[in-house]
Amino acid sequence: MLGLGATQLEDDMHRLLSSLFHQGVLDDHFSQLQRLQDHDSPNFVVEVVSIYFRESEKLLTTLRALLLERECTDYKKMGTHLNRLMGSSSSIGANRVRNVCVALRTFSERSNRAGCINSLEQLEYEQCLLKSKLHELFQLEQQRLMASGLGYGYHSIMLD
Repeated sequence: MLGLGATQLEDDMHRLLSSLFHQGVLDDHFSQLQRLQDHDSPNFVVEVVSIYFRESEKLLTTLRALLLERECTDYKKMGTHLNRLMGSSSSIGANRVRNVCVALRTFSERSNRAGCINSLEQLEYEQCLLKSKLHELFQLEQQRLMASGLGYGYHSIMLD
């Protein structure tokens, strides 16, 4: 039975998730990811999301470096990195991040450097927003577990 604090925290989690789905930040792939978490792997979602952010930040750094070269001509290489980022974003349900990746890929296919730079800035914004909101969600879940007397479900909430 959930305590009063735990119930409030669970309600807060549901409101935050509903908001993220309504705003298009997340899609059903995130729900599918959550369904894969069970008693045997209580940190599954946090672990997958942490790996996603580590890898996606490397990809964003690479994309920025490619675009900041004086003569950015390797748009095909950008496309390879974007495809990886789109796939991993899609697999965790990062809908708006994936959508901006699609726009960035379109600009890169057209060798439109200005469009690429603008899209990359939007991509970095969306990535930061996603990270912040998921961190908030995971903190609420950890607090809910503590309030319900279940202890720590997420041993480490590290979305560095």
